[in-house]
Amino acid sequence: MQIPYAEWNAAIPVRRSRRSYDSSEIVPQLLSRMQTVCQDFRPFPEVRIELITESIDAVLTGITNSYGIIRGASACLVFIGDMNDPHVQEKVGYTGEGIILEATANGLNTCWVSGSFDRKAASSIIGIAKNEKVLTVSPIGHSPQEPSLTEKSMMSLFRPHKRRPLSALASGLEESQRPAWMKAELDAARLAPSAMNRQPWRFELDRNSITVSVDTPKLSLSIDKRLHCGIAMMHIEVAALNCEVEGKWQLLESPQVARFTVKDE
Repeated sequence: MQIPYAEWNAAIPVRRSRRSYDSSEIVPQLLSRMQTVCQDFRPFPEVRIELITESIDAVLTGITNSYGIIRGASACLVFIGDMNDPHVQEKVGYTGEGIILEATANGLNTCWVSGSFDRKAASSIIGIAKNEKVLTVSPIGHSPQEPSLTEKSMMSLFRPHKRRPLSALASGLEESQRPAWMKAELDAARLAPSAMNRQPWRFELDRNSITVSVDTPKLSLSIDKRLHCGIAMMHIEVAALNCEVEGKWQLLESPQVARFTVKDE
């Protein structure tokens, strides 16, 4: 499946993490569309995304080692990876964010969830192989236009960090030297979701490449930071394609994650 970059790029600035849903069912045509995209968008054979519509409450159990009570979702995305792959975290983040952007482009709400779900319940529902693990999930459905009181109180209680400026995230090429496509990629990457909005990625810029690294090797609220970097990787590639610039990813060893190199103009 080719990335529908125009639709996904438009979804990047409007995507918001939502934890309250109105319990309305997703129309069959849209549900079928999401199931098809989950099946067809598999850039890495070690990663798969499953959409479930049953026993949602059993999976989204509330607070367990992280913040965010999820209520009323009519479906759930389950992100699974082969743990024998040393790059499984970034591959799950990259692939999963593609599905998240597809949902957003179709008017659905989502939220990356790491600790506040029942991994055993999710694994039982979808069935996983010996080496597979459910790394994270996302409710999917329709949220009220205004955040619920619960959402507002959780945001106030945990006070997510404000997004850092690009000057704190990117190094290498000075801003005046960056081509338009690189500026678009960085702007999109800066909008990538991360736990508590900590933005645990860093970008090293060269004339025709962006290298994504983690800020430190420590976990961020029980989530591997390489998974967050995978989310940012998807934003980078979508923005590049939207600028009619093609490139390739090279996966790297820690603390680096991956390098996106564009073709010479």
